[in-house]
Amino acid sequence: MSDSKIKNKIGRLILILGLIVGFSACKSHKKNVKAESPVAETINIKKDKKDKDSKDKKIRLGDKIAEEALTWVGTPYKYAGSEKGIGTDCSGMVMVIYKETAKIDLPRNSAKQGEFCSDIGEDLIEPGDLVFFAIGEDKTKISHVGIMIDALRFVHASASKGVIISDMETPYYRRNFKKYGRVPGK
Repeated sequence: MSDSKIKNKIGRLILILGLIVGFSACKSHKKNVKAESPVAETINIKKDKKDKDSKDKKIRLGDKIAEEALTWVGTPYKYAGSEKGIGTDCSGMVMVIYKETAKIDLPRNSAKQGEFCSDIGEDLIEPGDLVFFAIGEDKTKISHVGIMIDALRFVHASASKGVIISDMETPYYRRNFKKYGRVPGK
């Protein structure tokens, strides 16, 4: 092979390698508006053999509600929205999950949902129970709701992050906590 043919092949090879490296390094840095989606964990609740069937049914329904809530994680926040994957606010998400999973109609806003629920103590929390906060200007009025997935964690629609999992031990949520509630019929 002549020197010019070898140089020509080497030149093409360098050009191809340069293009491959250049294109593989080129990534989009477009900011994603969806909330980061934490890894959803499986919820396991041990059932006491002495429990009655009706309590087992309630626990199973609570598990189903919590599991459905986890499927909403990553949905963007949208005021007055209630569509999984499209956009939702906190009360819209809770309303739809209860309607579709438990066939229970809840009011549309978090304050009315709080009135609808029976108050429960922290020691009685089960998956699917609701947690209420006063995060607006009026610190006496319920303005936010989430669905408990275990004794500490809850799924809710954050106005800044979309649907996320948060922890009740977080100082912000402890400071703005109003009550835990159980939906009648859950």
